[in-house]
Amino acid sequence: MRKNELIEKPIPKLLKELAIPAITGVLFNTLYNVVDTFYAGLISTEAVAGLSISFFLYFTVVGVGFGFGAAITALIGNSLGKKRVFLGSLYAHKGIVFVLLLGSTLAVLGYIFAPWVLKSVGAEDNYLPLALEYIRIILFATPFFTATNALNAILVALGDTKSYRNMLIVGFFLNLILNPLFIYGFWILPSLGIKGLALSTALIQVISVIYLGKRVLNEKMLCFTKVRRYLPDWRIYKHLLIQGIPPSMNMLTMSLGSVITIYYVAIYGYEAVAGYGIAFRVEQIMLLPALGLSSAVLSLVSNNFGAKLNSRVKETVKLALLVGFLISVIGIFLTFSIGEWVISKFDSNEIVIQRAMEYLRIEVFAFFGYVVLFISVSALQGIKKPKMILYVGLYRQIFGKIIIFSLFVFWFKLPYIWLWYGLFFIIFSSALFLGRHTYKALSSLK
Repeated sequence: MRKNELIEKPIPKLLKELAIPAITGVLFNTLYNVVDTFYAGLISTEAVAGLSISFFLYFTVVGVGFGFGAAITALIGNSLGKKRVFLGSLYAHKGIVFVLLLGSTLAVLGYIFAPWVLKSVGAEDNYLPLALEYIRIILFATPFFTATNALNAILVALGDTKSYRNMLIVGFFLNLILNPLFIYGFWILPSLGIKGLALSTALIQVISVIYLGKRVLNEKMLCFTKVRRYLPDWRIYKHLLIQGIPPSMNMLTMSLGSVITIYYVAIYGYEAVAGYGIAFRVEQIMLLPALGLSSAVLSLVSNNFGAKLNSRVKETVKLALLVGFLISVIGIFLTFSIGEWVISKFDSNEIVIQRAMEYLRIEVFAFFGYVVLFISVSALQGIKKPKMILYVGLYRQIFGKIIIFSLFVFWFKLPYIWLWYGLFFIIFSSALFLGRHTYKALSSLK
């Protein structure tokens, strides 16, 4: 295993080395989803609506894997910072088994309840079958999604954000090739329509597990011959649950928040659903730097906190916030200069474009709030104080939306655009609270 440079090299240099590959990887991951939306648009506006309304279930799969992946990174990083390499290896072995069991459970439950859930959030008959065709294949691939996150989490704890970046780049180009082949058919391949989008994603996840698994084996954090290390250990699982439940529940609240948002958006028609789905993916591109920075922050904070180098922990968070704010300004400029042109490339329907831009022109100013939220979540995860993450997530994604959206839609009967004014308020109030909480938590470190 490599020497732990995360507790020795200068923070600015490390942040750059870790964040740039992470940002690049997230860029291609987001472009991957954009490509799916583009091809769905070629099928029909109903296909875009079906993809959009089922996205929260897709996000649930990815989100739970991400949450427990963050737990694995934090626990391994803390162990390595304390120079307890064997304990870090135990977290790696047992963490892999844990997330595979979790992924399999989610796959079964999701497949059973998907039709009921989609109908409950307002899926209309003209695009519900398309949503089900897509999401059922994604759900079958859930164990591979969770395994990919766990393997990447091990590498991130070691300071390797490049391997996942490489896989995401390869996955993006594979998706460009596989999507049209599966959608329209080729030679002996039948035409699969929207199911082709899901099948492409599932196949790429299988390839990701193989590639990242090999990289983890090369780092000697996993060993297939030491079977006992994979056996259940409730002491290890307890740590994984304590560290993993808050961020996983936070991601689940984000998924539920998507359900709530889609429910209120659907009241304004399927074109509003399609416009929101496109705008949401474009927004994700603008948020890439914050997501990449948060991955780097988790890696650096967990290792340096484990090594009791608390001054380096604080330096990491301060620098990440500064960089995130500067890049957010660029994101705002790009949104207003080319946003509408980008949206028009996904759907030429003027109402869809209008709905998408109504979202973007307001939510783009929430980027600063997102930066604070993402960095704070990673910092709290890294210092093993993740509980507040869940509480803020419940407010931001569920209770705040239900209260404010209901007031705007049912009580005041305001136009569609007021949904996004309400969302802007929720994001900024969440960021102010969690940022202040994180500041106090870091100030208490001696």
